[in-house]
Amino acid sequence: MADFGFSVGTVLENGLGRTGVIHTPHGDIQTPAFVAVGTKATVKAVLPEAVAELGAQAVLANAYHLFLQPGSDIVDAAGGLGAFMNWPGPTFTDSGGFQVMSLGVGFKKVLAMDAAGLADDDVIAPGKSRLAHVDDDGVTFTSHLNGDRHRFTPEFSMRIQHELGADIMFAFDECTTLMNTRNYQESSLDRTQAWAVRCLREHARLTTERASKPYQALFGVVQGAQYEDLRRKAARDLAVLEVDGASFDGFGIGGALEKENLGTIVGWVCSELPADKPRHLLGISEPDDFFAAIEAGADTFDCVMPSRVARNAAIYTADGRYNVNTAANRRDFGPLEEGCDCYTCLNYSKAYLHHLFKAKEMLASTLATIHNERFTVRLVDSIRLSIEQGQFAEYRTAYLTRFYHRTESQVGS
Repeated sequence: MADFGFSVGTVLENGLGRTGVIHTPHGDIQTPAFVAVGTKATVKAVLPEAVAELGAQAVLANAYHLFLQPGSDIVDAAGGLGAFMNWPGPTFTDSGGFQVMSLGVGFKKVLAMDAAGLADDDVIAPGKSRLAHVDDDGVTFTSHLNGDRHRFTPEFSMRIQHELGADIMFAFDECTTLMNTRNYQESSLDRTQAWAVRCLREHARLTTERASKPYQALFGVVQGAQYEDLRRKAARDLAVLEVDGASFDGFGIGGALEKENLGTIVGWVCSELPADKPRHLLGISEPDDFFAAIEAGADTFDCVMPSRVARNAAIYTADGRYNVNTAANRRDFGPLEEGCDCYTCLNYSKAYLHHLFKAKEMLASTLATIHNERFTVRLVDSIRLSIEQGQFAEYRTAYLTRFYHRTESQVGS
Protein backbone atom coordinates (compact mmCIF):
# COMPACT_ATOMS: atom_id res chain seq x y z
CA MET A 1 0.00 0.00 0.00
CA ALA A 2 1.24 3.48 -0.85
CA ASP A 3 0.49 4.76 2.66
CA PHE A 4 2.58 2.07 4.38
CA GLY A 5 6.04 0.68 3.79
CA PHE A 6 9.36 -0.30 5.30
CA SER A 7 12.89 0.39 4.18
CA VAL A 8 15.99 -1.29 5.60
CA GLY A 9 19.01 0.79 6.55
CA THR A 10 22.21 -0.53 8.15
CA VAL A 11 22.37 -4.31 8.71
CA LEU A 12 24.51 -6.05 11.34
CA GLU A 13 27.06 -8.65 10.24
CA ASN A 14 24.73 -11.47 11.32
CA GLY A 15 22.24 -10.36 8.66
CA LEU A 16 19.35 -10.03 11.14
CA GLY A 17 19.76 -6.93 13.28
CA ARG A 18 19.20 -3.71 11.37
CA THR A 19 18.03 -0.13 11.31
CA GLY A 20 15.15 0.96 9.13
CA VAL A 21 12.19 3.25 8.62
CA ILE A 22 8.51 2.30 8.88
CA HIS A 23 6.38 4.64 6.77
CA THR A 24 2.80 5.24 8.01
CA PRO A 25 0.01 7.68 7.13
CA HIS A 26 0.83 9.65 10.30
CA GLY A 27 4.60 9.79 9.92
CA ASP A 28 7.76 7.71 9.83
CA ILE A 29 9.19 5.56 12.62
CA GLN A 30 12.98 5.28 12.73
CA THR A 31 13.81 1.74 13.85
CA PRO A 32 14.76 0.12 16.14
CA ALA A 33 12.19 2.04 18.20
CA PHE A 34 10.37 1.72 21.51
CA VAL A 35 6.63 2.32 21.23
CA ALA A 36 5.12 3.86 24.37
CA VAL A 37 2.11 1.97 25.70
CA GLY A 38 -1.09 3.98 26.06
CA THR A 39 -3.39 1.10 26.96
CA LYS A 40 -6.63 3.06 27.29
CA ALA A 41 -5.69 5.83 24.82
CA THR A 42 -3.38 7.40 27.40
CA VAL A 43 0.14 6.77 28.64
CA LYS A 44 -0.82 6.69 32.30
CA ALA A 45 -0.21 9.95 34.18
CA VAL A 46 1.44 11.70 31.21
CA LEU A 47 0.07 14.22 28.70
CA PRO A 48 0.40 13.18 25.02
CA GLU A 49 2.42 16.37 24.47
CA ALA A 50 4.90 15.17 27.10
CA VAL A 51 5.11 11.76 25.43
CA ALA A 52 6.10 13.51 22.20
CA GLU A 53 8.58 15.74 24.04
CA LEU A 54 10.35 12.76 25.61
CA GLY A 55 10.99 11.39 22.12
CA ALA A 56 8.43 8.62 21.63
CA GLN A 57 7.74 8.14 17.93
CA ALA A 58 4.53 6.13 18.32
CA VAL A 59 2.06 4.89 20.91
CA LEU A 60 0.23 1.57 21.27
CA ALA A 61 -3.29 1.20 22.65
CA ASN A 62 -5.24 -1.89 23.61
CA ALA A 63 -8.19 -3.11 21.56
CA TYR A 64 -9.67 -5.14 24.42
CA HIS A 65 -9.74 -2.25 26.88
CA LEU A 66 -10.98 0.32 24.37
CA PHE A 67 -13.69 -2.06 23.20
CA LEU A 68 -14.98 -2.29 26.76
CA GLN A 69 -14.53 1.40 27.51
CA PRO A 70 -15.46 3.77 25.90
CA GLY A 71 -16.28 1.57 22.87
CA SER A 72 -14.47 1.44 19.53
CA ASP A 73 -17.43 3.12 17.83
CA ILE A 74 -16.89 6.23 19.93
CA VAL A 75 -13.18 6.32 19.04
CA ASP A 76 -14.17 5.91 15.38
CA ALA A 77 -16.63 8.80 15.62
CA ALA A 78 -13.87 10.94 17.17
CA GLY A 79 -11.72 10.41 14.08
CA GLY A 80 -9.67 7.46 15.29
CA LEU A 81 -7.25 6.79 18.12
CA GLY A 82 -4.80 9.58 17.32
CA ALA A 83 -7.47 12.27 17.07
CA PHE A 84 -9.28 10.93 20.15
CA MET A 85 -6.18 11.19 22.37
CA ASN A 86 -4.60 14.22 20.65
CA TRP A 87 -1.60 12.23 19.40
CA PRO A 88 -0.53 13.34 15.90
CA GLY A 89 2.01 10.59 15.26
CA PRO A 90 1.82 6.89 14.33
CA THR A 91 -0.34 4.58 16.42
CA PHE A 92 -0.52 0.82 17.04
CA THR A 93 -3.30 -1.33 18.48
CA ASP A 94 -2.87 -4.89 19.65
CA SER A 95 -5.59 -7.38 18.78
CA GLY A 96 -6.94 -7.89 22.29
CA GLY A 97 -5.74 -11.46 22.11
CA PHE A 98 -3.28 -11.23 24.97
CA GLN A 99 -5.75 -9.61 27.34
CA VAL A 100 -8.56 -12.00 26.47
CA MET A 101 -6.30 -15.05 26.81
CA SER A 102 -4.68 -13.85 30.02
CA LEU A 103 -8.15 -13.66 31.55
CA GLY A 104 -8.19 -17.40 31.12
CA VAL A 105 -5.26 -17.99 33.43
CA GLY A 106 -5.07 -14.82 35.49
CA PHE A 107 -1.43 -13.99 34.76
CA LYS A 108 -0.21 -10.41 34.39
CA LYS A 109 1.44 -9.02 31.27
CA VAL A 110 4.77 -10.84 31.46
CA LEU A 111 6.54 -11.92 28.28
CA ALA A 112 9.95 -13.04 29.55
CA MET A 113 9.17 -15.83 31.99
CA ASP A 114 10.74 -18.64 33.96
CA ALA A 115 8.58 -21.74 33.79
CA ALA A 116 11.05 -24.51 34.49
CA GLY A 117 9.32 -27.80 35.13
CA LEU A 118 5.83 -26.47 34.48
CA ALA A 119 3.48 -27.84 31.85
CA ASP A 120 -0.25 -27.72 32.45
CA ASP A 121 -2.96 -26.70 29.98
CA ASP A 122 -5.35 -26.02 32.86
CA VAL A 123 -2.96 -23.89 34.92
CA ILE A 124 -4.56 -20.95 36.73
CA ALA A 125 -2.69 -18.21 38.57
CA PRO A 126 -3.09 -18.39 42.36
CA GLY A 127 -6.32 -16.80 43.56
CA LYS A 128 -7.70 -16.34 40.04
CA SER A 129 -10.66 -17.86 38.20
CA ARG A 130 -10.89 -18.64 34.50
CA LEU A 131 -12.69 -15.79 32.72
CA ALA A 132 -12.10 -16.82 29.09
CA HIS A 133 -12.74 -19.97 27.08
CA VAL A 134 -11.14 -20.66 23.70
CA ASP A 135 -12.63 -22.65 20.84
CA ASP A 136 -11.70 -22.89 17.18
CA ASP A 137 -14.03 -20.04 16.20
CA GLY A 138 -12.98 -17.49 18.85
CA VAL A 139 -12.96 -16.67 22.55
CA THR A 140 -15.83 -16.12 24.96
CA PHE A 141 -14.87 -14.04 27.98
CA THR A 142 -16.23 -12.19 30.97
CA SER A 143 -15.51 -8.48 31.29
CA HIS A 144 -13.23 -7.65 34.20
CA LEU A 145 -15.17 -4.37 34.57
CA ASN A 146 -18.76 -5.53 35.10
CA GLY A 147 -19.00 -9.26 34.47
CA ASP A 148 -20.71 -8.93 31.09
CA ARG A 149 -20.14 -11.77 28.62
CA HIS A 150 -18.47 -10.98 25.30
CA ARG A 151 -17.09 -12.91 22.36
CA PHE A 152 -14.02 -12.08 20.27
CA THR A 153 -13.48 -13.68 16.88
CA PRO A 154 -10.86 -12.76 14.29
CA GLU A 155 -13.51 -10.81 12.38
CA PHE A 156 -14.64 -8.94 15.48
CA SER A 157 -11.07 -8.01 16.41
CA MET A 158 -10.56 -6.63 12.92
CA ARG A 159 -13.76 -4.61 13.17
CA ILE A 160 -12.69 -3.13 16.52
CA GLN A 161 -9.21 -2.27 15.30
CA HIS A 162 -10.49 -0.69 12.10
CA GLU A 163 -12.78 1.48 14.18
CA LEU A 164 -9.88 2.42 16.46
CA GLY A 165 -8.05 3.50 13.32
CA ALA A 166 -4.42 2.78 14.27
CA ASP A 167 -1.74 2.85 11.59
CA ILE A 168 -0.55 -0.63 12.59
CA MET A 169 -2.72 -3.39 14.03
CA PHE A 170 -2.26 -7.07 14.80
CA ALA A 171 -4.06 -10.23 13.75
CA PHE A 172 -6.10 -11.98 16.43
CA ASP A 173 -4.06 -14.83 17.89
CA GLU A 174 -4.08 -17.21 20.80
CA CYS A 175 -1.41 -16.21 23.28
CA THR A 176 -0.30 -19.32 25.14
CA THR A 177 1.99 -19.47 28.17
CA LEU A 178 5.14 -21.48 28.82
CA MET A 179 3.02 -23.66 31.08
CA ASN A 180 1.01 -25.10 28.20
CA THR A 181 1.97 -28.57 26.98
CA ARG A 182 3.63 -29.25 23.64
CA ASN A 183 0.41 -30.81 22.33
CA TYR A 184 -1.56 -27.73 23.21
CA GLN A 185 1.04 -25.43 21.64
CA GLU A 186 0.71 -27.39 18.38
CA SER A 187 -3.09 -27.18 18.28
CA SER A 188 -2.95 -23.51 19.28
CA LEU A 189 -0.56 -22.78 16.42
CA ASP A 190 -3.00 -24.34 13.94
CA ARG A 191 -5.80 -22.26 15.44
CA THR A 192 -3.79 -19.03 15.21
CA GLN A 193 -2.93 -19.80 11.57
CA ALA A 194 -6.60 -20.34 10.73
CA TRP A 195 -7.45 -17.10 12.51
CA ALA A 196 -4.73 -15.30 10.51
CA VAL A 197 -6.48 -16.32 7.27
CA ARG A 198 -9.76 -14.96 8.59
CA CYS A 199 -8.09 -11.72 9.76
CA LEU A 200 -6.57 -11.10 6.33
CA ARG A 201 -9.88 -11.69 4.60
CA GLU A 202 -11.83 -9.43 6.95
CA HIS A 203 -9.11 -6.78 6.89
CA ALA A 204 -9.33 -6.63 3.09
CA ARG A 205 -13.11 -6.35 3.24
CA LEU A 206 -13.05 -3.57 5.83
CA THR A 207 -10.29 -1.72 3.99
CA THR A 208 -12.55 -1.60 0.94
CA GLU A 209 -15.61 -0.71 3.00
CA ARG A 210 -13.71 2.13 4.71
CA ALA A 211 -11.79 3.30 1.67
CA SER A 212 -12.07 6.95 2.74
CA LYS A 213 -9.90 6.22 5.80
CA PRO A 214 -6.07 6.05 5.80
CA TYR A 215 -4.71 2.56 5.17
CA GLN A 216 -4.11 0.47 8.28
CA ALA A 217 -1.27 -2.05 8.14
CA LEU A 218 -1.95 -5.55 9.48
CA PHE A 219 0.77 -7.61 11.19
CA GLY A 220 0.54 -11.37 11.61
CA VAL A 221 1.59 -12.70 15.02
CA VAL A 222 4.13 -15.53 15.37
CA GLN A 223 3.52 -17.88 18.29
CA GLY A 224 5.14 -21.21 19.19
CA ALA A 225 6.45 -20.59 22.72
CA GLN A 226 9.94 -22.00 23.35
CA TYR A 227 9.89 -24.61 20.56
CA GLU A 228 12.20 -23.94 17.62
CA ASP A 229 10.30 -26.04 15.11
CA LEU A 230 6.97 -24.43 16.03
CA ARG A 231 8.35 -20.89 15.95
CA ARG A 232 10.00 -21.44 12.56
CA LYS A 233 6.89 -23.11 11.13
CA ALA A 234 4.63 -20.31 12.35
CA ALA A 235 6.93 -17.68 10.85
CA ARG A 236 7.19 -19.48 7.50
CA ASP A 237 3.46 -20.05 7.27
CA LEU A 238 2.59 -16.43 8.03
CA ALA A 239 5.32 -15.11 5.72
CA VAL A 240 3.86 -16.83 2.65
CA LEU A 241 0.20 -16.52 3.61
CA GLU A 242 -1.88 -14.78 0.96
CA VAL A 243 -5.65 -14.45 0.95
CA ASP A 244 -7.32 -13.03 -2.15
CA GLY A 245 -4.07 -11.30 -3.08
CA ALA A 246 -3.56 -9.79 0.40
CA SER A 247 -0.62 -10.62 2.67
CA PHE A 248 0.62 -9.29 6.00
CA ASP A 249 2.36 -5.90 6.04
CA GLY A 250 4.63 -6.92 8.90
CA PHE A 251 4.85 -9.34 11.78
CA GLY A 252 4.55 -9.45 15.54
CA ILE A 253 6.46 -11.88 17.72
CA GLY A 254 4.17 -12.85 20.56
CA GLY A 255 3.69 -15.26 23.40
CA ALA A 256 5.73 -15.87 26.50
CA LEU A 257 9.46 -16.36 25.98
CA GLU A 258 12.07 -17.80 28.31
CA LYS A 259 14.15 -14.73 29.16
CA GLU A 260 17.46 -16.52 28.88
CA ASN A 261 16.54 -17.69 25.36
CA LEU A 262 14.83 -14.51 24.16
CA GLY A 263 17.46 -13.58 21.60
CA THR A 264 17.68 -17.12 20.29
CA ILE A 265 13.92 -17.41 19.82
CA VAL A 266 13.63 -14.01 18.14
CA GLY A 267 16.48 -15.07 15.86
CA TRP A 268 14.66 -18.26 14.83
CA VAL A 269 11.61 -16.22 13.88
CA CYS A 270 13.38 -13.34 12.12
CA SER A 271 15.54 -15.67 10.04
CA GLU A 272 12.31 -17.10 8.57
CA LEU A 273 10.52 -13.78 7.99
CA PRO A 274 11.00 -11.59 4.89
CA ALA A 275 13.69 -8.94 5.36
CA ASP A 276 11.63 -6.24 3.67
CA LYS A 277 8.85 -6.21 6.29
CA PRO A 278 9.02 -4.88 9.88
CA ARG A 279 9.00 -7.09 12.98
CA HIS A 280 7.48 -6.03 16.29
CA LEU A 281 8.35 -7.85 19.54
CA LEU A 282 5.44 -7.56 21.94
CA GLY A 283 5.99 -6.84 25.60
CA ILE A 284 9.66 -6.26 26.50
CA SER A 285 11.59 -3.27 27.87
CA GLU A 286 14.61 -4.42 29.92
CA PRO A 287 18.00 -3.25 28.57
CA ASP A 288 19.49 -6.74 28.08
CA ASP A 289 16.33 -7.85 26.26
CA PHE A 290 16.53 -4.89 23.88
CA PHE A 291 20.11 -5.67 22.88
CA ALA A 292 19.37 -9.37 22.43
CA ALA A 293 16.19 -8.82 20.43
CA ILE A 294 17.60 -6.07 18.22
CA GLU A 295 20.66 -8.15 17.38
CA ALA A 296 18.29 -11.00 16.47
CA GLY A 297 16.25 -8.85 14.09
CA ALA A 298 13.38 -7.17 15.98
CA ASP A 299 12.56 -3.63 14.85
CA THR A 300 10.01 -2.24 17.30
CA PHE A 301 8.93 -2.97 20.87
CA ASP A 302 6.27 -2.08 23.40
CA CYS A 303 5.91 -2.67 27.12
CA VAL A 304 3.98 -1.24 30.07
CA MET A 305 6.92 -1.73 32.44
CA PRO A 306 8.58 1.73 32.28
CA SER A 307 5.38 3.46 33.34
CA ARG A 308 4.17 0.68 35.64
CA VAL A 309 7.28 0.59 37.81
CA ALA A 310 7.47 4.41 37.76
CA ARG A 311 4.13 4.54 39.59
CA ASN A 312 5.79 2.43 42.30
CA ALA A 313 8.77 4.80 42.62
CA ALA A 314 11.24 2.62 40.65
CA ILE A 315 13.63 4.70 38.53
CA TYR A 316 15.76 3.49 35.61
CA THR A 317 19.26 4.92 35.17
CA ALA A 318 22.36 3.96 33.19
CA ASP A 319 23.72 2.56 36.48
CA GLY A 320 20.71 0.33 37.13
CA ARG A 321 17.34 0.70 38.81
CA TYR A 322 16.61 2.16 42.24
CA ASN A 323 13.64 3.27 44.32
CA VAL A 324 13.42 7.03 44.83
CA ASN A 325 11.14 6.71 47.87
CA THR A 326 13.88 5.23 50.07
CA ALA A 327 15.47 7.19 52.94
CA ALA A 328 18.71 7.71 51.04
CA ASN A 329 16.94 10.12 48.68
CA ARG A 330 15.11 12.21 51.26
CA ARG A 331 17.74 14.98 51.22
CA ASP A 332 19.27 14.36 47.79
CA PHE A 333 18.69 17.48 45.71
CA GLY A 334 20.25 16.09 42.57
CA PRO A 335 18.25 14.84 39.55
CA LEU A 336 16.89 11.32 39.27
CA GLU A 337 19.81 10.57 36.93
CA GLU A 338 22.87 12.71 36.38
CA GLY A 339 23.12 13.85 32.77
CA CYS A 340 19.54 12.88 31.86
CA ASP A 341 17.86 15.32 29.48
CA CYS A 342 14.25 14.56 30.43
CA TYR A 343 11.87 17.25 31.73
CA THR A 344 11.85 15.71 35.22
CA CYS A 345 15.62 15.59 35.64
CA LEU A 346 16.06 19.11 34.27
CA ASN A 347 13.57 20.57 36.76
CA TYR A 348 13.11 18.36 39.83
CA SER A 349 15.17 16.56 42.46
CA LYS A 350 15.20 13.13 44.04
CA ALA A 351 14.19 14.80 47.30
CA TYR A 352 11.11 16.30 45.68
CA LEU A 353 10.01 13.01 44.14
CA HIS A 354 10.71 11.26 47.43
CA HIS A 355 8.35 13.76 49.07
CA LEU A 356 5.68 13.32 46.38
CA PHE A 357 5.67 9.54 46.71
CA LYS A 358 5.59 9.66 50.50
CA ALA A 359 2.74 12.20 50.36
CA LYS A 360 0.95 10.05 47.78
CA GLU A 361 0.70 12.98 45.37
CA MET A 362 -0.39 12.21 41.80
CA LEU A 363 2.46 14.31 40.40
CA ALA A 364 4.88 11.64 41.59
CA SER A 365 3.63 9.21 38.95
CA THR A 366 3.76 11.86 36.23
CA LEU A 367 7.34 12.92 36.86
CA ALA A 368 8.67 9.39 37.40
CA THR A 369 6.93 8.12 34.25
CA ILE A 370 8.35 10.91 32.12
CA HIS A 371 11.85 9.91 33.21
CA ASN A 372 11.41 6.15 32.74
CA GLU A 373 9.80 6.52 29.33
CA ARG A 374 12.55 8.91 28.23
CA PHE A 375 15.18 6.48 29.52
CA THR A 376 13.68 3.62 27.51
CA VAL A 377 13.14 5.60 24.31
CA ARG A 378 16.67 7.02 24.52
CA LEU A 379 18.20 3.57 25.09
CA VAL A 380 16.66 2.13 21.93
CA ASP A 381 17.56 5.29 20.00
CA SER A 382 21.17 4.92 21.14
CA ILE A 383 21.24 1.27 20.04
CA ARG A 384 20.00 2.38 16.62
CA LEU A 385 22.82 4.95 16.45
CA SER A 386 25.41 2.34 17.47
CA ILE A 387 24.31 0.12 14.57
CA GLU A 388 24.57 3.01 12.12
CA GLN A 389 28.06 3.81 13.41
CA GLY A 390 29.23 0.20 13.32
CA GLN A 391 29.70 0.04 17.10
CA PHE A 392 26.84 -2.18 18.24
CA ALA A 393 28.92 -4.91 19.93
CA GLU A 394 31.14 -2.45 21.77
CA TYR A 395 28.18 -0.35 22.89
CA ARG A 396 26.26 -3.40 24.11
CA THR A 397 29.18 -4.57 26.24
CA ALA A 398 29.79 -1.15 27.75
CA TYR A 399 26.13 -0.44 28.44
CA LEU A 400 25.21 -3.78 29.99
CA THR A 401 28.41 -3.91 32.04
CA ARG A 402 27.46 -0.59 33.62
CA PHE A 403 23.72 -1.18 33.99
CA TYR A 404 23.95 -4.62 35.56
CA HIS A 405 27.32 -4.00 37.26
CA ARG A 406 28.74 -7.03 35.49
CA THR A 407 32.18 -7.77 34.19
CA GLU A 408 32.70 -7.66 30.44
CA SER A 409 33.04 -11.46 30.34
CA GLN A 410 29.60 -11.81 31.98
CA VAL A 411 27.99 -9.59 29.32
CA GLY A 412 29.50 -11.68 26.50
CA SER A 413 30.55 -10.89 23.00
